[in-house]
Amino acid sequence: MKVAVFIGSDSDFEVVKDALGIFKEFKIPFTLEVTSAHRSPERTIRLIQSCEKEGAEVFIAVAGKAAHLAGTVAAHTIRPVVGVPVGSPTLNGMDALLSTVQMPKGVPVATMGLGKSGAANAALLSIQILGLKEPSLRQKLEEYREKMASQVEIKSKDIQKKI
Repeated sequence: MKVAVFIGSDSDFEVVKDALGIFKEFKIPFTLEVTSAHRSPERTIRLIQSCEKEGAEVFIAVAGKAAHLAGTVAAHTIRPVVGVPVGSPTLNGMDALLSTVQMPKGVPVATMGLGKSGAANAALLSIQILGLKEPSLRQKLEEYREKMASQVEIKSKDIQKKI
C-alpha cells in the first residue's frame, strides 16, 4: 500500500469515490478505513501505525464538522498528510475547512478544497508526492494532464455547435 485514506464516517465514502478511482487508474495501492478522531481515537492511532508498517507513504484524511481527523493523523506520523474537509448543513463546511487548514506550527496538513473535487485533488497531490521517487508516475501525471487539456478542446467544440 502506498496511500492510506481515512474517512471520518461511512457517509464520506461518496466524497472519496472519485479519488479512489484516480488511484485505480494510476495503479496506486491504497487502503480505505473509516475512523474518527473523536469517536475512535485509539483505533485511529492503531491504523496509522499499521499503515506505516505496511508501507503507506502518504495519508489522506477526509472529515466534516469539527474535522480533527487530519490533525490527529499528522500528530502521529511524519509522513505527508493531506486533509479534505467535508461540508455539512450546519456551517456549510466552514468549520471543517478551518479545522483542517489551521494547524499549529510544526504539525502540517496540506489542505484541499471542500468535498469531491478536494478529494480528487488529494489523490492527485498524493500521486505527485509519490512521483518524486517514481519517474513512471510523473509520466502518467503528464499524460493525465494532456488528456484533461484535450477534453477541454473537445468540450469547446461541442459548445460551439450549440450556438
